[in-house]
Amino acid sequence: MILHPSSRYDRYLPDIPAAGRMELVFTDREGPEERWLAAGGDAEALVAAPVTPVTEELIARMPHLKLIHSDGVGYDRIDLAAAREGGIYVCNCAGCNAGPVAELAVTLMSMLLHRTLWGDRMVRAGQQHEAVNELAAHVPEDLSTCRVGLVGFGAIGQATAQRLRANGSEVFYYARHRQDPAVEEAYGARYLPLYELAETCDIISLHLPATPESTHLLDRAFFGRMRPGSYLVNTARGAVIDDAALCEAIRSGRLAGAALDAYDPEPVTAEHPLVRLAAECPDRLILCPTRAGSAMRRSGRPRGWCLRIWKS
Repeated sequence: MILHPSSRYDRYLPDIPAAGRMELVFTDREGPEERWLAAGGDAEALVAAPVTPVTEELIARMPHLKLIHSDGVGYDRIDLAAAREGGIYVCNCAGCNAGPVAELAVTLMSMLLHRTLWGDRMVRAGQQHEAVNELAAHVPEDLSTCRVGLVGFGAIGQATAQRLRANGSEVFYYARHRQDPAVEEAYGARYLPLYELAETCDIISLHLPATPESTHLLDRAFFGRMRPGSYLVNTARGAVIDDAALCEAIRSGRLAGAALDAYDPEPVTAEHPLVRLAAECPDRLILCPTRAGSAMRRSGRPRGWCLRIWKS
């Protein structure tokens, strides 16, 4: 059972013999669970978006389930304990969208630096001349002059480092496990402890999964260590950020701006504190609809990995 429109799979399903032997059942990703169970409660495999909850109750009511697959990178919305209890495999598509996500991350960095939202608003208001004079008096930084800190250095973090290196940025990273020197040299990235990364870099960009250890990793203490006038980009998971602390850092002026493609919870509503803050600070926040991870390469096939969730 696939909690997605069929059009996506018509386009990307690989031409392999096994595909012809599968019965694919598509249903609305918004639920409710009763609708999913009515459509494919007897399914052996369940495919869901990374932001779609796969709950203990749903797993318990699918007696033939052998596999749960996140069709992106994140799998934090899947109840891993329930899957483990049922001896069910849990998979994701690690690395399949590293390029598009990295591309968006770097694009958002550039938009923040060049004040793109502000410039767009000024031109629409017929104030191009005033905008040109403002930029001439306060020339913005660009990526070639910035130190960029990556929090997380897996496939997406490394793809981001590649693109930043091409722009002339000085790249640093933090990860739970430091990479080998050869990997650091290949990507032109230097390791720093988390708080030292915050104190050193002009831009912090997030590229790590949401786990119990990473939830609210960026809190008031972290933002207090960031350089005054620095920027934050999040194309990872919303739960990594303490939203109240981020709002405080934006309002106080410690952060010059932020660009986000992930939120907690999702789907985000007009009452979410970051959406309300964007109304207060329209030129300093860029809010994307969590679409970076949906992009796919036009050539080649995604590579994935499978994580076995063993029985207790």
